[in-house]
Amino acid sequence: MGSKHKQTQTDQRAYFEQRLEDRLSSLSKKEIESPRIDKDPLVKKLRAKIRAVNDRLKVIAANEKRTAELAKIKAERAAAPLKGREKGKEKKAKEAPEEGKVKKKKPEKAEKPELTQALPKEQEGGKVAPEENKEKKKKKVKETAEAVGEGSEAPDQEKVKKKKKEKGETEEARDKAKENE
Repeated sequence: MGSKHKQTQTDQRAYFEQRLEDRLSSLSKKEIESPRIDKDPLVKKLRAKIRAVNDRLKVIAANEKRTAELAKIKAERAAAPLKGREKGKEKKAKEAPEEGKVKKKKPEKAEKPELTQALPKEQEGGKVAPEENKEKKKKKVKETAEAVGEGSEAPDQEKVKKKKKEKGETEEARDKAKENE
């Protein structure tokens, strides 16, 4: 009975009205008075079902009305962009910036006094030529080689030795292991 179709609901209403008429006619044949007819349980039940069907039909009608309004609005919106496109093109032409206008630049922040000193190219953020990098690397290699030749070891080698001592390995132990083989 919970059908949402309008035709089904109208058929049900007609059915319940027919049954109500039949019941009323049968009660009138039995010569029952009208206040007592209103209290008859079958009559009450049939009237309640008719009211329920009428309520469902009202909801269905409201849904159909709303659907029709939405369809109308949708059709208007579909037609509106065609008109709006023409207006939109005119607005875009008017809103285009004039060629003479120039954007204002933001004022630059004052530099910190530490940065005003001349910095090497690497620190300034500028690129250093690859040749200069190669020369610096060569100087570092020469300095470490001279330090090793004088008896002192390069800082990296000292770190490696410390780690090996912690592990129990030294260069002497490795040399002895090689000789034994």
